[in-house]
Amino acid sequence: MIQTHLKIHQTGVKRENSEGALIQLQAYIAQGDFDLNDRLPAERELCETLGLARSELRKAFAILESEGVIWRHVGRGTFVGNGHGKGAEFLSIAAIAKRTTPREVMHARLVLEPMLAREAALHATAEHVEQLHDSCIKAREAVAWRQYESIDNQFHSLVAEATQNTPLITMYEQLNALRRTIVWGRLNRRTEEPTPAHHSFAEHEAIFAAIEQRDTDSAQAKMKFHLLAVSEDLFPTA
Repeated sequence: MIQTHLKIHQTGVKRENSEGALIQLQAYIAQGDFDLNDRLPAERELCETLGLARSELRKAFAILESEGVIWRHVGRGTFVGNGHGKGAEFLSIAAIAKRTTPREVMHARLVLEPMLAREAALHATAEHVEQLHDSCIKAREAVAWRQYESIDNQFHSLVAEATQNTPLITMYEQLNALRRTIVWGRLNRRTEEPTPAHHSFAEHEAIFAAIEQRDTDSAQAKMKFHLLAVSEDLFPTA
């Protein structure tokens, strides 16, 4: 399974500078017809297909290899899985991605994430609260949509981690991997960077405040309100 949360990633490979390339590569693998141990195209071909610099692609490869999603052999190429018959968890995401839709994924988020926020309000540590606060500050400082989206992903991952419940965190990570695979790139941004009035800033801050105050009902309601606004961005009703 691909770990999406920056804090719990233990390999030492930095994600921040390769987040966009990582998402593109994840989507390419998930949407491709790859079986375990299938070889991926050569780096040059992947760079041309995905519109990436080779350095960006290699950083994304390093992250996925560290997580057992791919494995590499000098002189032979890059393969799906970790070389030891594993990697099926990520392939299950690929299989689900072929049978679902962005609307279904959004609905799943509306079912799961408000409950995660409720649990976070009950179980978050002082460190979790501080990290959520820092994420809210960094979001307002983002100078590009890609940077903001990385911080947004971190915020939601932090909420899940704050539940301190391994099955719930795992469910969130699976859903988040699926979301990033099939929804990424869907929004057409009208500006190069988030505007000060971007609705998610205040919504994240309201979720954070409810968790900090241990207000379970408010945390659940604020997360649902936020996700409904995100859903409207993705699937406008008018």
